[in-house]
Amino acid sequence: MLLRKKIVPLFLALLTPFGFISESESCTREVYKGPNNTVLTGRTMDFSIEIPANQWIFPRGIKRSGEVGKNSIEWVSKYGSLAVSSWDISTTDGMNEKGLVANMLWLVESTYPSFDKEGNKEGLAISLWAQYMLDNFASVEEAVEAMRQASFAIVSDFIPGTNKFTTVHLSLSDATGDSAIFEYIGGKLVIHHDASYQVMTNDLPYEQQLAIGKYWENIPGKTFLPGSVTSSDRFVRASFFLNSIPQTDNTRVAVASVFSVIRNVSVPYGFEIEGYPNLSTTRWRMVADQKNLVYYFETALTPNAFWVDLKKIDFNEKAAVRKLDLANHRTYSGETSGDFKKSPPFRFIGL
Repeated sequence: MLLRKKIVPLFLALLTPFGFISESESCTREVYKGPNNTVLTGRTMDFSIEIPANQWIFPRGIKRSGEVGKNSIEWVSKYGSLAVSSWDISTTDGMNEKGLVANMLWLVESTYPSFDKEGNKEGLAISLWAQYMLDNFASVEEAVEAMRQASFAIVSDFIPGTNKFTTVHLSLSDATGDSAIFEYIGGKLVIHHDASYQVMTNDLPYEQQLAIGKYWENIPGKTFLPGSVTSSDRFVRASFFLNSIPQTDNTRVAVASVFSVIRNVSVPYGFEIEGYPNLSTTRWRMVADQKNLVYYFETALTPNAFWVDLKKIDFNEKAAVRKLDLANHRTYSGETSGDFKKSPPFRFIGL
């Protein structure tokens, strides 16, 4: 045991200079593409502290502000969506009625454009970034084109009550299987747009993730796979297993297969490595069926998964905002669209 305690920290220390270990929140996202237009996106939400989640039904026609003061961008939601909140101050995940899925993952290397609250440039609080996409776009292509032309700044801040400055990148996938990752590196937007970009993790910047994946293509996964909880290792395992699970249009099998990969790259609950406080426990997992518009969800501290069929939801402009309360480890089973309750919408945090 003494030998093991000495070896593990040494091994981690050796990896650190090469970027394989990073003090960041650890999440993984994957896009499955099967026959007959079968597309599913799965992700883990891994965080070093509790990150309470609720689910929200937002209808079309909601007026929104970028929440950064007088220079906030404004819009009216074109599409209804099912959103997952964090602390009821931000949308971190969700799917809209057209099958567009948005996932926010941590990226410690993120640096955003400068923003002057009293200046002339418009801004969008980072808490609304995913919701902005769900509200406005039916496809990845539309979102990419809009972001290439966008003149507003993404504006970030500290998570209330913590010393964590919010640094995230955003992934989108749609019902065709298209995929894009949006990152702010050195204050500039970098867009990685290609249907082949099926796997991503929280770290490193996506260009470096692709390079790691390319290296591991030459190593047979059935012989050896890296097994740690680091971003690089999770990227490799998710990529290998995503290409190894059944290619099927059987929804039950496809959903089970994607969940099995997401669970494989999850971080065990309560897992810690001394000296690396932000290698983070998996708090919840989701799989979005973008063909059938069903959103599956499970948390680490409840015993079963549940799902929401978006086809059963009224997204009309006159429909009410509804909330599925997941506080205090409330347990749901099966299809839960009928369990949402009318609720005032939460207030997105801004400046």
